Amino acid sequence: MSEAAADRIRVAVVDDHEMFRAGVIATLRDSFDIVGQAADVPGSVAMIAQTKPQVVLLDVHVPGGEGGGGAEILTKSRAYSPATVFLALSVSDAPQDVGSVIRAGAQGYVTKTITGADLISSIKQVHEGYAVFSPKLAGFVLSAFQGVPAAGADDAAPAHDEELDRLSAREQEVMRLIARGYTYKEVAAELFISIKTVETHVSSVLRKLQLSNRTELTRWAADRRIV
Repeated sequence: MSEAAADRIRVAVVDDHEMFRAGVIATLRDSFDIVGQAADVPGSVAMIAQTKPQVVLLDVHVPGGEGGGGAEILTKSRAYSPATVFLALSVSDAPQDVGSVIRAGAQGYVTKTITGADLISSIKQVHEGYAVFSPKLAGFVLSAFQGVPAAGADDAAPAHDEELDRLSAREQEVMRLIARGYTYKEVAAELFISIKTVETHVSSVLRKLQLSNRTELTRWAADRRIV
């Protein structure tokens, strides 16, 4: 092995969407040593304990475990691989998602709209000890470090919203994108799922929240400051 190859940053990828995970690995493999991948909480913790990557790309909404997703993986992995740094890579830019992984110790948080070149740069930066965040997340990150809700004041959304808790992690992802004005086609492309699957999720969201259309959904999400 050449000296340059030996010095390559060892990276692992955690994401429950197989096609997205494969795409990320294909983008990164020429620049990094990809040492592992996983799709759920227990599998991720075990993989990190075994491979001890230098950087983990971590999705926020990962199934399994106790339901804590990326933050749970980060917390449980620390004892097995204390030198590993985590860079969250998520479709969500919701304050509570950003805050959960930052408080758990993530070194950065970028959204899945990032370009391949910028993702490569972000991995190198967190490996060097820098904090890296998508520009629009700056306010959320500041609030998270200060320990106050991003919404602020007395009308902030409660930590546990019973209506929101009715939705699965995937339904919450779809709901947030729809509430931000994404078309079904754009949601499908963003989440690497079919348009038919998006339609199914939207129907389920509206039924669970007892809403009639996406306009009401947007208002519902805005009232809770989760878009």
